[in-house]
Amino acid sequence: MAFSHFICAHLLISSFWAVNEIWTGGGNSGMRFHVALTATDAIYSQWQSRIMYYWYKKVKDMPRSDMGKFTRILHSGKADNLMDEIPSFVVDPLPEGLDRGYIVLNRPWAFVQWLEKATIEEEYILMAEPDHIFVKPLPNLAQGNHPAGFPFFYIKPAEHEKIIRKFYPEEMGPVTNVDPIGNSPVIIKKYLLEEISPTWLNVSLRMKDDHETDKQFGWVLEMYAYAVASALHGVRHILRKDFMLQPPWDPEVGKRFILHYTYGCDYNLKGELTYGKIGEWRFDKRSFLNGPPPKNLSLPPPGVPESVVRLVKMVNEATANIPGWDTITRG
Repeated sequence: MAFSHFICAHLLISSFWAVNEIWTGGGNSGMRFHVALTATDAIYSQWQSRIMYYWYKKVKDMPRSDMGKFTRILHSGKADNLMDEIPSFVVDPLPEGLDRGYIVLNRPWAFVQWLEKATIEEEYILMAEPDHIFVKPLPNLAQGNHPAGFPFFYIKPAEHEKIIRKFYPEEMGPVTNVDPIGNSPVIIKKYLLEEISPTWLNVSLRMKDDHETDKQFGWVLEMYAYAVASALHGVRHILRKDFMLQPPWDPEVGKRFILHYTYGCDYNLKGELTYGKIGEWRFDKRSFLNGPPPKNLSLPPPGVPESVVRLVKMVNEATANIPGWDTITRG
């Protein structure tokens, strides 16, 4: 389907009533969701995807899991050397120059293509990212037509009403209809994502084209775009704080399901956080932009929160058991 079709896509408005509360029940038995993450063929993306897939396989069939099949949606436009290791589906990147160096803009375009072309058996989809680790089996947290999403403390639509109104007009309702989420992690019915994705793409591109919006939202622009697109379709998300933890700010794993290692973890040898300053001990995924982390990383010093210790142990287990960990190269 022509790319221009999505730029001009009509905004289909759903009539689902709003749900914006924390639901504390268990998973929905028998309601499998497809695990889908968008990725590139860069080494940085590859090693994270390999760890993520390792832990998916480990917890998928455990009790209370509603996890179905897995797809790495590869938006580099060509196959890479992980096709035999990780179930993958190749889609095209945005036309050259359209992302203006903001590679995350390829995410909604990747989902549009995948949903249109792939055969997806499950009724629900989990949108995930390479730097997610499943710390326990994940049940379906969605409730029927109401997706489940993680509330991010830095996504604040109400504080940016002037900007949000450029894309979510007053006649659509209050700005509080825009949930404080990104697209990931979200568990959502497939047909809803099929409706939302073209709008998500359009809003992302429009936001990137608007200088004020681009400057204000920066690296979370595409997250705001998903939140706005969902609201334009009348879709509200059940906010699940237990969906995910983010060390070092969340000190304990507790009852949460996904560990997101997006932040650097820097500590001195006394176990004190030195965020913003490289620590005597550190784990930061950005330290491994050009190659995978080595096996058997050193554990944090005493006093470091349990979540950080758990992260390093899970990375170490994956790297010790993934064949050819040290030899993988971009292909």
